[in-house]
Amino acid sequence: MMTPSWVLDALSYNISRPTYITTKGPNLTDPKDPGKDPRFRKLVEAILFSRRLILTYNLVLLCVLIIFTIWHWAERAVLAKRRKERPRLAKSSDRQANENTDETWSSSSSTVEGTVTPPHAAKESTANETSPLLGVQPTRRRKLGYRQPYYLFRYWLQYQPSPIPIMNKSLPTNTVSLFVIAFLIMNGFYNLYRIPFDLQYTFVFADRCGMLFVANLPLLYLLSAKNQPIKILTGYSYESLNVFHRRVGELLCIEALLHLIGMVVVWYGLLRRLGFTLANFLFNRVVGLGLGAFIAYEVLYFTSLGSFRQRAYEVFLALHVFLQTAGLVLVFFHHHSSRPYVGTALAIFIIDRLVFRLWLKSSTHPATLTVLEDDETVILSSNWAIAEGSTTLIPKNMKAGWKPNDHIFLTIPSLSNKHILQSHPFTIFSAAPNDSLRTDAQHAWFSLLIRAQQDSGFTHSLLAYARSHWTTRIRLDGPYGSSHALDILEDSNSAIVVAGGSGIAVAYPLLWALLNPNAPTDVESGQISRVKRTVRLLWIVHSASHVSWIPMDKMKELQDWGLQIVIPQPTSEVGRPSAQRILRSWVDGHRTGVVVSGPESLVRDVRNTCAGLMREGEDVNVQVEKFGW
Repeated sequence: MMTPSWVLDALSYNISRPTYITTKGPNLTDPKDPGKDPRFRKLVEAILFSRRLILTYNLVLLCVLIIFTIWHWAERAVLAKRRKERPRLAKSSDRQANENTDETWSSSSSTVEGTVTPPHAAKESTANETSPLLGVQPTRRRKLGYRQPYYLFRYWLQYQPSPIPIMNKSLPTNTVSLFVIAFLIMNGFYNLYRIPFDLQYTFVFADRCGMLFVANLPLLYLLSAKNQPIKILTGYSYESLNVFHRRVGELLCIEALLHLIGMVVVWYGLLRRLGFTLANFLFNRVVGLGLGAFIAYEVLYFTSLGSFRQRAYEVFLALHVFLQTAGLVLVFFHHHSSRPYVGTALAIFIIDRLVFRLWLKSSTHPATLTVLEDDETVILSSNWAIAEGSTTLIPKNMKAGWKPNDHIFLTIPSLSNKHILQSHPFTIFSAAPNDSLRTDAQHAWFSLLIRAQQDSGFTHSLLAYARSHWTTRIRLDGPYGSSHALDILEDSNSAIVVAGGSGIAVAYPLLWALLNPNAPTDVESGQISRVKRTVRLLWIVHSASHVSWIPMDKMKELQDWGLQIVIPQPTSEVGRPSAQRILRSWVDGHRTGVVVSGPESLVRDVRNTCAGLMREGEDVNVQVEKFGW
């Protein structure tokens, strides 16, 4: 959304003849050179300066990316060094230690079938869901001394504020908010730098807003792409960057609005006096294209809001693809200066959607459907022989396996015609294939845990379909994800996983990767030695029937490997347990890694509990695994 040349001509004509007023329209072929007017020259210089200034915008973003890349690879180097220096125990010694420890828990009777609690907790007849479930005394907090400001700063960065009242809009952590504010301040600087607060510079300001709009287009599409170099450079997958994608989208809507308002002010204060009626202004080809692009991106924003997505997710998906394509085309023809940015954004979109998602990372498989006993949850299962020959240069699809905590986009064309092009994200519920140190082809056992969310939509249609069909064919787009959660747990002496409801789909693959004695823990070096650590799971379920999502033999297998499990009574019967008190009783002064997946309230409670422990000097790291759409 840039500056049309006819506006510049009209502007120059008006400045050269300030007293000229006509109803017939300006004579834009006047031979007099308006550039000799000093006022016109200042405007031209201001516009040319804006062109040069905007060229530095993406350079600044590139520098920020380089800083995060250096930070990420430095962290990886530190983690690799810790793993080499940490003492390792043989498998037999580790199993023997788990058998002898007092903290090993076994199955006990409870109101929830399969619930696992510590023996001493089961003996407390007065315990309830708000009481600590472990008979462990609170850990002694350290004297922080001169390091107290450091721990306070860590606490503040990790803390997640409560939702905004009335609007009930969730807020991110202070760290994310800090980066968003810094990004907005940077854009405000580029909007206003060296633009005098004078009405005649309204056109320059509107032009600057339009340039910032197109300069941010590649960033908007890069952050939304499922396949992008940012993950390779920084380790952050697209779902972690989704919050920034939304903020950039909101910024673009604001820039487009300011650009439109500025141009309307120019028309009203200048062109209207020169004979340009509102109809002439709106139906001009350049203005019409810009107005169409503005409408496309504004509608795209409002249909991307959580309230709309939750009510009509399929409509959101269809509009998202159509409107962003239409918006790019309209901006491309709106002004020639936007074309390099639009071309870059379009290339990102096409490469991600067509080359990667519909070709390189797409695979089809036969699958079975099983409706669980709660009659609202479906287990989708499939299996295949792992494909050989994948390389780091060619992105692998699901036939080559996946990593713990990865997710995919699922398409089931047999549901209906409207589902042929729809893809929906789900965390992979099954353990990742052990493809490290593989000497022969292995088999992949794949499953998804899918709960029907509403009276209509994809999950509801799938549940209805599964009640009458046992098999179907599926198309998988993936895998996607990052290793941050597993890295945090592997780098800890005490690993804690908190799952709320279907968040167990995130927890189970992570726990299997941590505890499986036959799986390598050091993928790079290929060593199969195990690290001595305490691994605990807190699984909060809404209904007793949800415990059956994981077969008892699978749960027993994790226990045999050393997992300590607490499954409180269902929240539908006794309310929410105190995750804060449970977590505090588990942190024992060692390096602790916490991964949480579940409802927003649980995530915030766990995150802020960990933040409070950081403030008290505990060595705690927390990772939230939750989709951001």
